[in-house]
Amino acid sequence: MAARTHVQAKLNRIVDVIGEALDSEVCSIYLLREGMLELYATRGLNQSAVHVTRLGVGEGLTGTIAENIETLNLDEAATHPEFQYRPETGEEKFHSFAGVPIVRRERAVGVLTVQHVDKRKYEEVEIEALQTVAMVLAELIHNAGLVDGEMLGERPESHSGQLVLEGLRLVKGLAFGKAVFHQPRVNIEHTVAEDTEAERQRVYLAFDKMREQIDHMTGQAEFGVGGEQEQVLETYKMFAYDEGWSRRINEAIDSGLTAEAAIERVQQRTRMRMREISDPLLAERMHDLEDLANRLIRIVSGQLGTAATMGLHGDSILIAKNLGPAELLEYDRRRLKGVVLQEGSLTAHVVIVARAMGIPVIGRVRNVRALIREGDLVLVDGDAAQVTVRPGQGVLSAFEARFAQKQERKAAYAAMRDIEPFTRDGTRIEVMMNAGLRDDVAMLAVSGADGIGLYRTEFQFLVSAALPQRDRQTRLYRDVLETAGSKKVIFRTVDIGGDKSLPYLASETSRQDENPAMGWRALRLALEREGLMKVQARALLEGAAGYELNVMFPMVSEVWEFDAAKAVFEGQLEFLKKHKHKLPSVIRYGVMLEVPSLAECLDLLLPKVSFISIGTNDLTQFLFAADRANPMLAERYDWLSPSILRFLRRVVLGCTGHPVDLGVCGEMGGRRLEALALIGIGIRRLSITPAAVGPIKELIRKVDTREIGEAMAGWLANPPENMRAALLEWAEAHEIEVE
Repeated sequence: MAARTHVQAKLNRIVDVIGEALDSEVCSIYLLREGMLELYATRGLNQSAVHVTRLGVGEGLTGTIAENIETLNLDEAATHPEFQYRPETGEEKFHSFAGVPIVRRERAVGVLTVQHVDKRKYEEVEIEALQTVAMVLAELIHNAGLVDGEMLGERPESHSGQLVLEGLRLVKGLAFGKAVFHQPRVNIEHTVAEDTEAERQRVYLAFDKMREQIDHMTGQAEFGVGGEQEQVLETYKMFAYDEGWSRRINEAIDSGLTAEAAIERVQQRTRMRMREISDPLLAERMHDLEDLANRLIRIVSGQLGTAATMGLHGDSILIAKNLGPAELLEYDRRRLKGVVLQEGSLTAHVVIVARAMGIPVIGRVRNVRALIREGDLVLVDGDAAQVTVRPGQGVLSAFEARFAQKQERKAAYAAMRDIEPFTRDGTRIEVMMNAGLRDDVAMLAVSGADGIGLYRTEFQFLVSAALPQRDRQTRLYRDVLETAGSKKVIFRTVDIGGDKSLPYLASETSRQDENPAMGWRALRLALEREGLMKVQARALLEGAAGYELNVMFPMVSEVWEFDAAKAVFEGQLEFLKKHKHKLPSVIRYGVMLEVPSLAECLDLLLPKVSFISIGTNDLTQFLFAADRANPMLAERYDWLSPSILRFLRRVVLGCTGHPVDLGVCGEMGGRRLEALALIGIGIRRLSITPAAVGPIKELIRKVDTREIGEAMAGWLANPPENMRAALLEWAEAHEIEVE
């Protein structure tokens, strides 16, 4: 008790010093006691509230900070949705509010807050000062025994039975194996530096070692020369050599922190910035920086061991809070079967790499590191975004049966590789694949696709630290065509902007569109930035020298946009002719029909183009005015609704009699039931994911286009109450498996 009385005096002194330093009328410390946040010391609030006011984790602003382990900085506290007023504190006259979590072993054990009468946001330097004090407080209260042991982040051992956890599907697929934790926790035991110069030298040495590791991994990546993954790692490497980052860590050491604590403080600031970034691409780049900070703190603390360095000893499911692309590449690809992340998102660099490696990934699984033990058997269902931990024998047997069935189906579909997709009545359906990575092109031979119906050139732009130079673009396009050989490749010009923002073109691609999908993106942006399109046009023309070049323009809404885009290419073509450059053998121009307005101008467009690809993903959201990125709307509208199918049928009829290739590219064509409907309305070219090529070719060989065409004509003339149910019933009657 005497020790606690001594600490109480220290805490009272700390709130006085902070309040004076930040010119704040209020400074308070809340500590986690018996599961509640107890007001332990305050300057400015009623002293009678000390040890009386208690908040649950997640309750009020203070509880929200503890629950989310995040910083809040508000100029008007009462406007925050989690604001709660406690009358015993006397805080009604204060407006501004800032608070930082007091963290130990990745768990908030308290909260440090400041308040001010005036409405103002605290400066960044003031927030950093609060974070520094919070780190010192964590060590102080731990040494004083003010926080109960069970609150310090130890993982509960009570979870012994089967658990089913939900998450976000990042990479599809099924996998099972023993749980392996990516890295042990690094517990920062000492935050106050005794010798700042010694701490600085420790950081310098750690940076050198980390950069050496990154350089080594970049050279060891098993993806061949170039490709999207190489650019992911180059961006990652750029962060590792960022001088601004190391300077901020040095500044934190100057404030009196140890090397570990300084890195952690800068990392806290990074997390705060991540929560403020609405652009998902920029937010993911901040995840890369956090990944490097984790690596740096392990090096400086001497805790270098990860599951990768220690080696996997069998089929493994990797468990991590988050994961960087370079860290994933450290693992033995023969034994790493799946990844489960507590964080993660669809645009993360690690997802791009995992998809290329063929590893299913599920993200956003809450408390995953607390609920799973090392060595637990884990089932990863990437299709359903579900993780089953310690499954019962019945669940395990069912999962193993599904897994075996999927492997059998893969083998059966692989057997379709060299078989041409003719229908029962002899109609040839062209089955092409979508791609965006250099390595995707190798799937042409594996899948047996007729060609690449959509090569997304923007991938090269999205993962580059700077605008890709023309010679780099040229090499990529040349490599793709050489690998494809005699098979057709359709290059879509860059579809960036809107929801695909580029940091190095921030003013053009990061506009605050209320609906990014309908905003300043794709061809609209490219025509405005003519230099961007000229460089890509030149690169495509030079890269396709001696080959057939198929160029497709995205997001065309009026015919004049196609004319303007084609004119850019024709201008570059004249330049190359004038300078005696080798040219493509044939140049074919086409458009993506994804904006409904273009369908009203088909008669004007058809004489100008060689092909049209209907982009069903964007077309659906435009037709229904439903943002597909909105989870409340993503599954609401059915691709088999009469509205969509009638629209597509009208486009098919509009193109009939014209020498224009018409096809569909998008997820719709890769689903067996939807593909059946598309064939029924007259679509004869599909461009889909490589994994869907085999299943769709197998389906095509069971279909008679006259029979399904007649059925679809009747349904579209007089739509049934449920088009999907009607089509399922028809497929079952004709012994066509569509699931």
